[in-house]
Formats: sequence, structure tokens, C-alpha cells
Amino acid sequence: MKDKDLHKLNRAELLELLLSQSREIERLKSELETANKKLANRKIRISESGSIAEAALKLTDIFAEAQKAADLYLDNIKMGGAGK
Repeated sequence: MKDKDLHKLNRAELLELLLSQSREIERLKSELETANKKLANRKIRISESGSIAEAALKLTDIFAEAQKAADLYLDNIKMGGAGK
């Protein structure tokens, strides 16, 4: 609304306009708060997924080492059993 149009409004119309703008501001604040909460949740999920991926890589290394140890153990049993 242009300044010229605002000057033509009476006091009641101006107050109604202010009230309407106030309601819109409150609605937008609420919408922004909801969006910020969703963003924070996504950031947490992204952070946690990085931690989960790191943990999975560490577990993969642990399982690989365990497999090597099991293979070595079985090789030693086979070598020891063949000499009997």
C-alpha cells in the first residue's frame, strides 16, 4: 500500500491494518521457529550419520583383524594336525 493510500484511511482502518500486520508477523515468526527446529534436527541427523559411518568403518577394521586372526589360528591348527 502506498503512502498516499494510507493517508486516505481513517483511524479504524489503520488500526485494522496494524492488527492484520501484527497477526501476519506472529504467523511468520511461528513458521520461522518451526523451520529452525526442522533445520536443527537435520543438522543433528547429519552429524549422527557421520558418527555412525565412522563407527561402521571402525567395526569393519575390527572384523577384518578378527578374520585374519581366525585364519591364522586355523592355519596353525592345520599345520599342527598334519604333523601328527
